[in-house]
Amino acid sequence: MPDSVAYTDNLLNLAAVIYQPEDDVDTLLADFALGLRDRGRRVGGVVQRNHKGDCGPVKLMEVMDLNTGRVIPICQNLGPGSVACRLDTGGLADAALAVAQAVADRVELVLVNKFGKTEAEGRGLRGEIAAAIDAGLPVLTAVPWRFYEAWMAFTGGYGTTLVCDTGVITTWWEDWARRADWRRAN
Repeated sequence: MPDSVAYTDNLLNLAAVIYQPEDDVDTLLADFALGLRDRGRRVGGVVQRNHKGDCGPVKLMEVMDLNTGRVIPICQNLGPGSVACRLDTGGLADAALAVAQAVADRVELVLVNKFGKTEAEGRGLRGEIAAAIDAGLPVLTAVPWRFYEAWMAFTGGYGTTLVCDTGVITTWWEDWARRADWRRAN
């Protein structure tokens, strides 16, 4: 998998929602993706769904494979005394396969839940994000504000940054889809 993004001439192909800790970007992206899918758009990749688990306030991290609807746990529950969880490498591998399948299927939009700490460190779904971008597919992800500089270094400043707002994301998508439809027709 590539580790960085190759240059492409369409800045609208890549969008990153830059968000703060108080933003519920997981629900926003999941609802957006499922709404597109319900309207007949071919979307693929993964979106995150978190919930409180058996160990109290700890949130268990899961992603949903948009290709199949399968829920993939991506963290290991560390027990009742824990205040965190550890990323599960098997779950991350399954999530990577979901993104790779979306690229292979040439879906209309690839979603990758986040470019977070793991991706900023060069691991996680970083290579899959780069592969989707390099394939020329439109990609939507979310980037925590504290990893914005790592995101910019990864992309070389390429792409569009969006605020964490459904209307803004919808406008980006509609603009991209309108241009793509025009290119196919001409």
